[in-house]
Amino acid sequence: MTGFGGLLPRPVSVTPAPGVSTVDTVRHRDDAGLPAEGYRLEITPEAITLSASDAAGRFYGMETLRQLRGPSAFRAAGFASAEVPCGVVADHPRFSWRGCLLDVARNFRTKAEVLRFVDLLAAHKLNVLHFHLTDDQGWRVEIPGFPRLTSVGAWRHESMVGRHDGPERDGRPHGGFYTVDDLREIVAYAAERHITVVPEIDVPGHSQAAIAAYPELGGGEPVEVWTSWGINPRLLDPTESTVDFYRRVFDAVLEIFPSEVIAIGGDEVPGATERHAWFVDRVIEHLEARGRRALGWDEILDGKPATSAIIGSWRGEEAGVLAAAQGHDVVMCPEQHVYLDHRQSDHPDEPIPVGYLRTLADVYAYEPYPAEMPESARPRVLGAQAQVWTEHLDSVRRVDYAAFPRLCAFAEVVWSTGPRDFDEFSARLTESHLPRLDALGVEYRPLAGPHPWQTRPGVPGRPR
Repeated sequence: MTGFGGLLPRPVSVTPAPGVSTVDTVRHRDDAGLPAEGYRLEITPEAITLSASDAAGRFYGMETLRQLRGPSAFRAAGFASAEVPCGVVADHPRFSWRGCLLDVARNFRTKAEVLRFVDLLAAHKLNVLHFHLTDDQGWRVEIPGFPRLTSVGAWRHESMVGRHDGPERDGRPHGGFYTVDDLREIVAYAAERHITVVPEIDVPGHSQAAIAAYPELGGGEPVEVWTSWGINPRLLDPTESTVDFYRRVFDAVLEIFPSEVIAIGGDEVPGATERHAWFVDRVIEHLEARGRRALGWDEILDGKPATSAIIGSWRGEEAGVLAAAQGHDVVMCPEQHVYLDHRQSDHPDEPIPVGYLRTLADVYAYEPYPAEMPESARPRVLGAQAQVWTEHLDSVRRVDYAAFPRLCAFAEVVWSTGPRDFDEFSARLTESHLPRLDALGVEYRPLAGPHPWQTRPGVPGRPR
């Protein structure tokens, strides 16, 4: 099996052997000595044996076997090869948190599209879907008792096109939301693929959709669901009644999502006061009382939250270093490295070029342990997370283009140990993995640049 690792992440240890196997049945063995989520796949002409210490390891071992059967094994139906090369693969992940954020608040993705995205995460051995469900531009989760959150907050009458400072809008209504049953289905579907869905209800900023539904949450002034992108100065009114409202919201969320971790946002709060930090602390305390842990973006460190709160270090790596030193667990997700909505080249055909220039090679070179982080603090790094914000990704085709193949590179970063060679990775990607994405129907960005139908001529961006 020389050169194995085509699907990515590449395995920890590969021992090739001569010959091929055409065995259809896989023998499963429990092996408590293997690491969590790890597996050992032994292939001989006579037998295929998969050993694992847990169900996740068995799942990942079967995913590796699917890789070995060739690209056709990734089609919904058809003609996968029965032949697989002989040898031994001993494999386990580097990090326990291998995540990807999908923003469905800015541009809604249907339930079927979310389930497809879950399948793509599972195929890359990622295990956390951070589900960004609420923002200024839309509220996407049904909350019993508060029907206006979806009847009003899930819909905006138009959207900004691209990124600019002018009044131009597309005049096209947009919206959608998930029922409680939809979300339970997504959670169960993800769990079958060993993916934890971490919901995010963003407070106290990024809340205009909620305020449009219930103006008292923002002080009483009527507003519409926001049609712009960017940082919104409109904030929740940090009163006891607003805290009570969100306690009920989070209780409803906890009934749907079994995840220990619940994301609460906390980012981009212009003009924040001590009262807003107090509001965030009350939410954290409420989740703790319910046996859960809050995940907040790194701005919440300014309010010195309880150390039970996990910090998503997004504005850079410095906050992750600081949070770990203060006793917080950390998920590394710096915008300078792993924001997949940011532009992939400076070519004029690059659609809606926003943010930093981050190529496939840049993502592959990312190291989740900051150089400034002392060795003693490294155990606080749970892992890392790629971010797919969707202000400028208004269809599943645009999500595919932004996420892939850079998410493939990220998957290898958070799974594999040891040195990384981009040329070697690029060869595996081109020869083995892009055909799998083709079989899966993923409309990824070609390495040479966008197809003509993937461009967006005349739509302004905002490069950094």
